[in-house]
Amino acid sequence: MAIVDLADLPRGAPLFGLDLGTRTIGVAASDVSWMIASPIETLTKGKFTDDAAALFRLMGGRGAQSLVIGLPVNMDGTEGPRCQSSRAFGRNLLRIKDIPIAFWDERLSSAAVNRMMIDEMDLTRGRRAQLVDKLAAAYILQGALDRLRP
Repeated sequence: MAIVDLADLPRGAPLFGLDLGTRTIGVAASDVSWMIASPIETLTKGKFTDDAAALFRLMGGRGAQSLVIGLPVNMDGTEGPRCQSSRAFGRNLLRIKDIPIAFWDERLSSAAVNRMMIDEMDLTRGRRAQLVDKLAAAYILQGALDRLRP
C-alpha cells in the first residue's frame, strides 16, 4: 500500500496508532470493529530498523495490518520539523513493509492526556511519565476511529 487517507484504510483487522516522540514511541491498538483504542506499549527509540521490527512484531501479535501515525501539527495548522519527522518515519516503514499508513492531526494529544492523568487519575509525575506516550497513542487512535464512525 502506501500513505493513504484515513477513510481508505482497509477494514477487518485491528488498527495500530503511534505517538512518535523524540525518545519513545507510544503504541495503541483498536479492536477489530474499530470502536475502541487501547494503549499497548511504550517503545524506547533506538535504531530505526530495531524500532520497526518491534512495531511489526506487536502488530503481528494482534493481527493488525494498518497504522495511524500522529502528526504533531502546529497550532496555526502549519507543519514543522516534528511533522516532517513523523512523515519520514512512515515513509521509512514503507521501505521495510508495504502497509497502509494514514496520518492524524494530534494537536494537544499529550497535553490532553496529561491533564486527564492529573485531574481524573491523580497520578504522580513519575507514573504519568511512564504512561503518557502509550495513552497519547490511544488518544490519537481513538480520535481517528471516532472520525471513521458513520
